Amino acid sequence: MTSANATIGVLGGMGPEATILFMQKMLDAVPAHDDCDHVPLIVHNNTQVPSRIRALIEGRGEDPGPVLVEMAQSLEAAGAEALAMPCNTAHRYASAIVGAVSIPFLDMVQLAAGKALQLTAPGARVGVLGSPALRATGVFDAPLMNAGLAPVYGDDDDARLEIIRAVKKNGVSMKTADELQTATDRLADLGVEVIMVCCTEFSLLTDRLRTKAPLFDTLDVLVEACVAFSTGKTRSSEVARRSSAASVPPQTDQLGKENLQC
Repeated sequence: MTSANATIGVLGGMGPEATILFMQKMLDAVPAHDDCDHVPLIVHNNTQVPSRIRALIEGRGEDPGPVLVEMAQSLEAAGAEALAMPCNTAHRYASAIVGAVSIPFLDMVQLAAGKALQLTAPGARVGVLGSPALRATGVFDAPLMNAGLAPVYGDDDDARLEIIRAVKKNGVSMKTADELQTATDRLADLGVEVIMVCCTEFSLLTDRLRTKAPLFDTLDVLVEACVAFSTGKTRSSEVARRSSAASVPPQTDQLGKENLQC
């Protein structure tokens, strides 16, 4: 007998090390007794997705949207039952992805806004620790404001962008960890009630951060939602965006799962 866990398709490669971190977190999130207890993943680790920095910040790059749509469609064709994208900035193209497939899209931005509300209350100020592209495009603005929360970005865009570029080029280091800690402290000093780590390059350093304000990583929120969807704990609109053409998958009873053998 095998597990009935639903397969998650992953739009990855943004960046590749962050995608590997997502996969490791997915592995760690499941109290597995055997291989089949884990969440099945189909990962498109596409390092050739056009640069979000060039397209959204510098305004001179190729549009990543069509490539992301093609990736989503290929993942659906390969058997994915839901999609996840471990890149906050790329959620600028979430609507195009949702409109191009018939399976649910687990929206990290929407999920993170919900998590921030759980940890605070309407009217709270939420620190957005991520790429300058998030402020430029307002990716988090509507989800947070719809929850009654106020996004706070800080004034150190250039420093954050340099951290992202350094991690993509050389991986994590003591220097990048110290610089991200400085950015975190600056955000906390603005009087936010909670800080969201909203860049998957920063996620590689989240465990090293210390802050006066509560802090969570949007990547962890996405992992939790992927596991919940796959194992049937929830397959509702609470965790997924879908096109109007998508059908609602049936609930899956996972009771006794610990006794399944691969």
